[in-house]
Amino acid sequence: MVAENRLHPDDLIAPLFVREGISEPQPILSLPGQFQHSRESLRTEVAELRALGIPAVILFGVPEHKDDEGSEAWNPDGIVQVALKDLRDDHGEDLALIADLCVDEYTSHGHCGVLDSRGEPDNDATLEIYEQVAVAQAEAGADIVAPSGMMDGQVFAIREALDDQGFDQTAIMAYAAKYATALYGPFRDAVDVTIAGGGNRRGYQQNVANAREAMEEIREDISEGADMVMVKPAMPYLDVIARARAEIDIPLAAYHVSGEYAMVHAAAERGWLDLEAVANEHILAVKRAGADVILTYFARMLAEGLQ
Repeated sequence: MVAENRLHPDDLIAPLFVREGISEPQPILSLPGQFQHSRESLRTEVAELRALGIPAVILFGVPEHKDDEGSEAWNPDGIVQVALKDLRDDHGEDLALIADLCVDEYTSHGHCGVLDSRGEPDNDATLEIYEQVAVAQAEAGADIVAPSGMMDGQVFAIREALDDQGFDQTAIMAYAAKYATALYGPFRDAVDVTIAGGGNRRGYQQNVANAREAMEEIREDISEGADMVMVKPAMPYLDVIARARAEIDIPLAAYHVSGEYAMVHAAAERGWLDLEAVANEHILAVKRAGADVILTYFARMLAEGLQ
């Protein structure tokens, strides 16, 4: 009766993986209960999630072929684009479709952009690619594109490209404070990404020690036209979520990432924790900190428990 916060399926966004060239879903060993879906198994999964009251999904693609530019990311027949069309046919306007907008799943080197002669991400050349990806996703039926590459100026470039092609109603959910965390390992398994040469993304993702810098990134993305902003990961950055909630008025998302999910599962498998109770507590804490919506691999389990 006196609880200040409650979870509801409307608070949740389910991250889902769709893989090209498979006929059956493939289990992701480091993400128990999660799968690389075929087109058909994705349709089944999304229908069940929607029946549980989950209002939105975000799609990540795993292509059959990768190249230096990640060209499958904007191929009209690329795996995310065809999956978006499938889901739009299935659900009409009854489901919010979000497409992760990046190229790391599609590049042979695993970085979030094209590389320059030194082997480093070329920010401006990457923006041109992001523009193409955004338009391809919008044409395929995405309601929201979610740029996650952390390139400078990405929101402004994407907003201009969408508007120029008549997609002024397609929203942008910016990964505004995306940290160079050690918690992304299982996700990289899920999308078959290895960063070439044992590299990392600390040159363009946020320093895990910094909070003020994150707020600058959030404010900059809003000024460039973001409709929503995201903090990623969630639990180690509740202070950033709370500060963002205090300072901004647009919708705020938080991503409870693969490592956060996987370590709770690992502890539960050893009998050290109650899986559902800890999942509920984690996601409730993220909501309490101020997130309006939470991307979490626990979405289905939590929604089932809330029925």
